[in-house]
Amino acid sequence: MLRPSIIWCDSRAVPYGEKAFEAIGAENALAALLNSPGNFTASKLAWVKENEPYLYGQIDKIMLPGDYIAMKLTGGVCTTIEGLSEGVFWDFQRNTVSTEVMSYFGFSNDIIPPIVPTFGFQGTVCAKAAIELGLKEGTPLGYRAGDQPNNAVSLNVFNPGEIASTAGTSGVVYGVLGEVNYDPLSRVNTFAHVNHTSGKPRLGVLLCINGTGILNSWIKRNMIQPGLDYNNMNELAQKSPVGSKGVSVIPFGNGAERVLENKNPGCSFHGINFNIHTLSDIVRASQEGIVFSFRYGMEIMEEMGMEINVIRAGNANMFLSPVFRETLAGVTGATIELFDTDGAAGAAKAAGMGVGIYSSNEEAFASLKKIMTIGSDERDKERYEEAYQRWKTYITQ
Repeated sequence: MLRPSIIWCDSRAVPYGEKAFEAIGAENALAALLNSPGNFTASKLAWVKENEPYLYGQIDKIMLPGDYIAMKLTGGVCTTIEGLSEGVFWDFQRNTVSTEVMSYFGFSNDIIPPIVPTFGFQGTVCAKAAIELGLKEGTPLGYRAGDQPNNAVSLNVFNPGEIASTAGTSGVVYGVLGEVNYDPLSRVNTFAHVNHTSGKPRLGVLLCINGTGILNSWIKRNMIQPGLDYNNMNELAQKSPVGSKGVSVIPFGNGAERVLENKNPGCSFHGINFNIHTLSDIVRASQEGIVFSFRYGMEIMEEMGMEINVIRAGNANMFLSPVFRETLAGVTGATIELFDTDGAAGAAKAAGMGVGIYSSNEEAFASLKKIMTIGSDERDKERYEEAYQRWKTYITQ
């Protein structure tokens, strides 16, 4: 390995993506790539090429983290269409690696690994990995995916109109489209979903909010009394009413935000009155601010023709907060369904599909257990909307 990957929220490559988008042409890029190169892998590799040429010159193959893990397991290097599309290397019109991206950045096609199906035979566990991990040599690898497509898989989200969400350090709403489409401003991104083919498009539309759980953890470290945990914070948030008595928190403090066209405004607090507000209001406003950023991005997804009626999520991270999930239901009008699952369970079942243990996703996920359903409360609808519109004024000024 020559170099660790540059983490997703590192914004250093934004100017490279902007120049590529302009050079390739917005209309051409969006029609073929479905995205601006933005701050994705192709642009990050361009940064390495310019700033670390001594490393770039030694490259044999580039790998996403999942490709690297698969290489360590099997000894072979390969990748997937889904992974290449997430790096904005994939041309959906020609169904191949983009010649425009490779040519503009001056990348050799030789650095792209061979392509394997997302579901299917991808190699076998080699002797060295078998010894180190206690696995059986020759065990087949049948699946790989990025974190958000895999989260969707864990929630049995495969078909058009189905929506998955996560709310960890970053937050994501991920929906499946059955036709090629894109946001002309690339505020949300369109990638190949795990079951995409050129003849039967299955595209994942991804809304990512960098400042999600990381805001909650920042509040905990800097404002919460030592010894109190996230459950205590959630209880604090519940002591404040819908709208947090007029406090608004803009959660964009974890790098450039795609939903804001790669702007990086930072986190900010608004409307605090020293005579009225308490820590409960700030904690609730922070959780509401995260949800409102979800709603802001979901409006873009709806403009693309996606109906968001039900959102599926695992019972983890910010979804453990009653305020967070009730606000999400209240401000979007969607029903929230929480399931007893995680990415590891989803990946294990998907691997079973890849090697033929299961014949379909319906069979693989028949045991998926729903543990909670949260609907919107009509009594609070106006208050949620008023709080959201107030929040929105701070990012549209």
